[in-house]
Order: sequence, then C-alpha cells, then structure tokens
Amino acid sequence: MKNTVDIIGGGLAGSECALQLADRGIRVRLFEMRPIRTTDVHHTDNLGELVCSNSLKSTKPDSAAGMLKTELERLGSRLMAFARENEVPAGGALAVEREGFGRSITEAIASNSLIELVRAEVVGFDQSGRPLGYLDEAACKAAGNPALLVEEAADAVVLASGPLTSDGLARYLGGLTGQAHLAFYDAAAPIVMADSLDLDVVFRQSRYEAGTEGDYLNAPFDKASYQAFIDALLSAERVIKKEFETADLFQACQPIEEIARRGADAPRFGCMKPVGLVDPATGMKPWANVQLRAEDHSGQSYNLVGFQTNLTFPEQRRVFRMIPGLEKAEFARYGVMHRNTFIDAPHLLDASLKLVTPAAEKLPVDIYVAGQLGGTEGYCEAIRSGLHVALALAAKLKGVTLPVLSADTVFGALLSYATNPQTVDYQPMHVNFGIIAAPEEHIRNKRERYAYYAWRGNKALDEYLEALRESDLA
Repeated sequence: MKNTVDIIGGGLAGSECALQLADRGIRVRLFEMRPIRTTDVHHTDNLGELVCSNSLKSTKPDSAAGMLKTELERLGSRLMAFARENEVPAGGALAVEREGFGRSITEAIASNSLIELVRAEVVGFDQSGRPLGYLDEAACKAAGNPALLVEEAADAVVLASGPLTSDGLARYLGGLTGQAHLAFYDAAAPIVMADSLDLDVVFRQSRYEAGTEGDYLNAPFDKASYQAFIDALLSAERVIKKEFETADLFQACQPIEEIARRGADAPRFGCMKPVGLVDPATGMKPWANVQLRAEDHSGQSYNLVGFQTNLTFPEQRRVFRMIPGLEKAEFARYGVMHRNTFIDAPHLLDASLKLVTPAAEKLPVDIYVAGQLGGTEGYCEAIRSGLHVALALAAKLKGVTLPVLSADTVFGALLSYATNPQTVDYQPMHVNFGIIAAPEEHIRNKRERYAYYAWRGNKALDEYLEALRESDLA
C-alpha cells in the first residue's frame, strides 16, 4: 500500500508516531495486542496506558526533563497536549490522570480516518514485509503458525512494542538483530486509596513550602519507626527470589527494597529524603518521609513516590502499612516487577532510528524502532522518539531530506548517545545533562550552566524547526 506505515505497538511512542504521520496525510495501520494478549501490568485496553509512575517528570525549563517537554510542545506533540489536558497537581512535575490520558489517546486514534487500529499480536513478518500474528486470544495462547494479518505490505514498519514486547516478537527481533534480545527488570509503585489514609498523621506539603497547601501528601517517620520499617522491608518475601546485582536493575526504577540493601540510610537520602519539609505535628523536619502523589484529578488515590517494588502482594500490604498514616491503607494497585526488553541501539540503529542490520536490510521494507524497545528510558523520551521516527518517515515518503537534529537539543544529545557505535555496555538512558556537550567556556555555577543548556537548546531547536518548515515537514 502506497504511503502506508505499519506501527507495532500502541504505547506512547507508537501512538505519537501514528498521530504525527496521519497529521501529514500518511495512512497508518496501528497494531496493538491488548486485549487479546494482556500483560501483568496493564489494567485497561487504552492506548498509551502508563504502567509505572503517572509522573512525566520535571517541568523546570532549565532541567533536562523540562527541556524535553519544551521540545515536544514546540514540535507539536499530540500526546503532550493530552498530558496537559489530563494534568493532576504534582508540584514542579507534570503528572497525569492515567485513565483520562489513555482515553484521550485512544479516542484520537479511533476517530482518525487515516489510522486503522488493529487489535492483534504481531510476532514477525513474511518475506514481503507483511505482519504475521494472531487476531484472537485462543490463537495467541496456542501460538501455532501465525497468520497473515494484512493483504499488502506497507512502505515501512515501526517497531514500538515497548519494554513488554511479547515473546514471539522478541524472538523475531533477536533474529533481525543477530543477537538474543536483552532484558532487565522494571518495577512499578503501589497506589493507595486516599480515604484510607490517616490525615491526622499524613500532611499536605510540597518541599520548601511549609505552612502552605502543597501538591503532595507526606508520611513522616521518626528514627525508631524508620528503622523498624527498613528491617521489615529487608526481610520481606519477594516475588523473584534471585539475588539481583545492582547492574541488573535499571537505576531510575530500582525497587525500594534493593535501594535499602545498599545501606539502611540509602532510602532516606533518596526517595524518602525529608529535606524541605516540616511536620506540622512536631514543627520539625522528619527523620525520613514518604511522599504520595495524586493519581487522579479528585485526589481519590495516591502513588507512593519512588516505591517501585518486587515484594509479594501480602508483604506489600504488611510492610507498607508500617508507614506512618498508612496503617489502614487500602491498595488500589500493588507494585509489580516485570521484564523490560530493549535492543543494543548504538550498534543497531542509525540517527533516524532505522534498524541497520544485515537481516533487516534484506527485507523489502525499512524497519524503524521507537520508544523503550530502542533503548531510551522514560515516558517523554518514548513520545519524542515516536515523533522523531514520524518525521523521518514523512521525509522518506515525501522524498525530502530529514534535517539533522543538533546534539545541543536535549533529545538530540540522547539520540547521539544512543546511536553512537562507540557507546559501550549500553543500558537504557533517559535525557540528562551528563550526555550533553559542556559549554565552550567553563561555567562553574551549576544553575547558570543549566540555564545555558536550556538557552542553547532552544536556539538549536529554532533552527531545526525552521529547517522542518522549509522541508514541508513541520
């Protein structure tokens, strides 16, 4: 089919890519395996469902995460607009109501005449580039010979199946990349019901805003209660018995119990740090503190910030009820740990995120990889990679040259790092100032240096947007 793209996976990257291509008049077949094949962590059939935190991180314009949001909004990201529409209070971060956000994405795609949403599990492609897979739950479970899902091949394929790529597609991808797929573990935090919290103990305050109505709830520990909590946390039963080395768990999503294994004080200098808080009951800074962030507009449920976990459900109920104010907590969702699949991007992808391996190049269609499957980590990073692939494909189908994205932009820096063959021992990476080029003149003051990164990034983005407009890609 001319001017058609097949996208495998209706998560953040796949959904953004589909909407951006449709906005440019390109037809899309979007394949999503849910609900005929479910996962351990998804709870709805919505596209773009968030399965870990509901936070999209900082909005500060001079932070790496804030720069990425600026970049997405200036490029016209569809999912960033949905995030703003479904925003819930989160201090200096952008957090969303999960179900509302997912519904907005699903409705936009379902109502778009240029997007065909196909609920099917894709497990590979035939020699002409047509997707193979299963259209019903029974066929998925049987996993016999996969059937052709469409009659004609598309012009290109985008693999955006995410960290929970099905076993069948992961095996096929392993063949395309010439290596076994890589995997690490990712963990999601529990959610508790607001009306089950003891508001005589839990107090509302954002950091450094004592005496004001903040966006977070706080559960304060004294020294004795903290030590008892850590002891229980370390002795609690876990779902996965294997003793993971630290390297096996991605640093940005380490389970709280693994952090505690580094040392009893590690959590209170990490996600449980009490700095900037004053407990109104004592007038003092707590010894340690758990912050809770709203999951919905009406504040009916709260996420335990930084409490990704691998504890069994009964142990989560027992141990997390030791948090002051959560003694009678009711759990809307327990924390879970799941496999996270990604490829060795620096040795497999080019700057357009096209798969460049001998096996992939034998196929009659080009294959692109977007989202966390491509080795970038983070919600906004997934959205931005979907947008980047959409621009690359629009350029390809229009017969124009895709403008080069400067490494002075925050996603450009991540792209440069994640597709550089000299990057060794690659692990999934999110945007950060550690991979962006330092100023030509050394700036000692950190705040001034970060402000410079933001200024320089916006300047580079101005030039990139102008080049997109000249190429009729904007």
